[in-house]
Amino acid sequence: MISHLIFNLFFNRLVKEKVVPIKGLYKLTKWVEGHGLKRADVTNSPRPNAELMISTLGLTDLFNHNVIIGDECEHAKPAPNPYLKALKLLNVSKDHAFICEDSASGIKAGVAAGMPVIGLTTRNPKHMLMKANPTLLIENYEDPKLWEVLGELNKRENEA
Repeated sequence: MISHLIFNLFFNRLVKEKVVPIKGLYKLTKWVEGHGLKRADVTNSPRPNAELMISTLGLTDLFNHNVIIGDECEHAKPAPNPYLKALKLLNVSKDHAFICEDSASGIKAGVAAGMPVIGLTTRNPKHMLMKANPTLLIENYEDPKLWEVLGELNKRENEA
């Protein structure tokens, strides 16, 4: 019990001192908000850790407490359950959703849920993530490949 408490204190301090947003994160969140997209954070992290990360990055309002924890689902990632739960919570179709993921298990979960997955090479090597079959693989949220795809979505939205 004491070792768990010490770990939590260390983790909290580490997050507050060392966590920095992925390059382009706030540009993407502005785009998402500007398009009125519903959103949720889907993670295998324990709830206190997830909420600390969200708060530290200033994303609490963005997710509006829509946080899906893998261990709170019947099956965690790489099973699709957490993403399917997010779709239900947000009342959206998988055909009108996309996922940003930085882990192979998360990419596999999104693919299994039938959604397009944008893989990020910020934590894991490209070759490992490619095995999980993401729709698109980017280095960070400023990657021109991402903005080309989002530009196409804008174009389709304007034509509709």
